[in-house]
Amino acid sequence: MKKLNEAQLQELEQDLNAIRDEVLADLGERDAKYIRRVVRLHRALEIGGRVMMPFGFIPPVFVAATASLGLAKIIENMEIGHNVMHGQYDWMNDPSLHSQTYEWDTVCSSESWRRTHNYEHHTYTNVIGKDRDYGYAVLRLGDDVKWHPGHLLQFINYILLTVLFQWGVGLHELETERLRRREITWKSKLPFLKDFFRKGGRQAFKDYVFFPLLTFPVAPIVLAGNIGANLIRNLWSSTVIFCGHFTQDAETFTEQECENESKGHWYLRQLTGSSNFTGNNFVHLLSGHLSYQIEHHVFPDLPAHRYREISPKVQAVCEKHGIHYNSASFGRQYWTVLQRIGRFSLPDKLRLKLEAQPA
Repeated sequence: MKKLNEAQLQELEQDLNAIRDEVLADLGERDAKYIRRVVRLHRALEIGGRVMMPFGFIPPVFVAATASLGLAKIIENMEIGHNVMHGQYDWMNDPSLHSQTYEWDTVCSSESWRRTHNYEHHTYTNVIGKDRDYGYAVLRLGDDVKWHPGHLLQFINYILLTVLFQWGVGLHELETERLRRREITWKSKLPFLKDFFRKGGRQAFKDYVFFPLLTFPVAPIVLAGNIGANLIRNLWSSTVIFCGHFTQDAETFTEQECENESKGHWYLRQLTGSSNFTGNNFVHLLSGHLSYQIEHHVFPDLPAHRYREISPKVQAVCEKHGIHYNSASFGRQYWTVLQRIGRFSLPDKLRLKLEAQPA
């Protein structure tokens, strides 16, 4: 991580606070109209997908219905649910868009998400041993995890995680690695499991029982379409998140480095531990503007659609302080993620030998 002294960290804090204050002072009708427009788009896509799905025995209609429903689920999870639960729109005092009352269309309950994501991940971003989002306890992405032969198969774990991503996120709070080490007991996790099965069961019933039975003569087609829509959402959301956190240049930190850290040091850690990727307006919308993951980690409670306009200002602050602003194309960032997963699946001696070879 870039080393800054206390005076420089204070200046960094002041520079970024100034950007934040400028946006906060400008919040208003423009932002309210934006999120309500996105909600209308999500509803139109979902209704369109649900209405077309019973006619999915016509192949082009099945593709269109599945795609429409998949896009609806992506937008609801990424641009609406994730951002609303960060409190980005609490100032509107709209119960349907408030962080404490919103419940999103996925297996993970909003309460569990706020604990594991809003608090744990955003407080301890990429701090090994504190941020359990780093590798999701199933992937080895650095030297901090001791290699064992099972890591040779971690590409399989990666594929399973991406395909079943909503279920992986939903079970994240179970802390399976701590259960294996007997640091916690299954009994202590019973309240969480009760909540997980309640929410997960409701989601599974809606997508895999209720809507198929509602169109009983073509139930298998509707079931297949719903499975396909969830798969589209899982693959996309997991890839976006991986590109924001696990790229080649995204740094990790030790607990010792972050003891008694100031706000300026926290800002520095967010800047150097996150990754952006470029794209058009549609890509930014579908990513929930997590294509600007750096800006999101620095300002998680600012409306995400503002990240695009403040990105040049954040870049200017990074340049002023000599901090690397990690941004590249979507394809480039994803390729470095795959490389990282592949490298750290290998035994250390082989990996270090390969890394020592000239590019």
